[in-house]
Amino acid sequence: MSRNWTEQDIPDQRGRVAIVTGANTGLGFATAKALAGRGASVVLAVRNVDKGKQAAAQMAGDVTVQELDLTSLASVRAAAADLRAAHPRIDLLINNAGVMYTPKGTTRDGFETQFGTNHLGHFALTGLLLDRLLPVAGSRVVTVSSVGHRIRAAIHFDDLQWEHSYSRVGAYGQAKLANLMFTYELQRRLAEHGTTIAVAAHPGVSDTELARNTPAFLRLPLTWLGPVLTQKPARGALPTLRAATDPAVQGGQYYGPDGIGEVRGNPRLVASSPASHDASVQRRLWAVSEELTGVSFPFDAGIRAERAGS
Repeated sequence: MSRNWTEQDIPDQRGRVAIVTGANTGLGFATAKALAGRGASVVLAVRNVDKGKQAAAQMAGDVTVQELDLTSLASVRAAAADLRAAHPRIDLLINNAGVMYTPKGTTRDGFETQFGTNHLGHFALTGLLLDRLLPVAGSRVVTVSSVGHRIRAAIHFDDLQWEHSYSRVGAYGQAKLANLMFTYELQRRLAEHGTTIAVAAHPGVSDTELARNTPAFLRLPLTWLGPVLTQKPARGALPTLRAATDPAVQGGQYYGPDGIGEVRGNPRLVASSPASHDASVQRRLWAVSEELTGVSFPFDAGIRAERAGS
């Protein structure tokens, strides 16, 4: 494997089923297109089906579209039911979709928009699909975090939904920190249940529509220094693709760009903040997420028996 890992290093994906959320544009589009190009059967799980079909038309291979609105638990459950019916096995679940720096608002279920979309929606989707991954050797759950998990980031259990005050930067930091803590706690639980692993990745600073709500004090530097500080989606997707396909990847790892500040560069193993490794907070966040979403994960004897008999 070359030192500077590229799309050409993706192993043959024929026979594998990959679900990519938010795959009609930006990083998700680049991720899905690369996987389809290597032979995977790819599902674009997107909020806007028409845009999803337009994206699928630009990809070669077996690409289908599934409606999924992560701001609605009803939509998450409906999408999971459709995906379960269509796919007895799933090799890759890539939790890519997200929102960033949105004005104060809530999802359809009353959760703060960034926490509800980026973390709770993916938490629920993963829990509802996990039994399709557990029997599959080498299956992976890859969740996309951000360098923003370090910026004003904490899990505010006393005000998870930012009802008393609101910081769009702080709320994004909480959501992206939650993505990492979910990955680490999921991996700890998966370690007892076969070969499925949980991995995280981040794209650095990529030139995508996600940044449209960036506050002015951050937007101006990005406008001036964009060519220096950002990279194109195809490059930003490489850490996710490596986390999803590199045979050397291990559960609980985190991949991002290798440049200064991890804003751009070649995908490599990186470190997350000390706060992200607090196991007691990870466990508490997991319990709260189960309560808020009503989704429990299938870590039980039934799943083990199913795998043993397959």
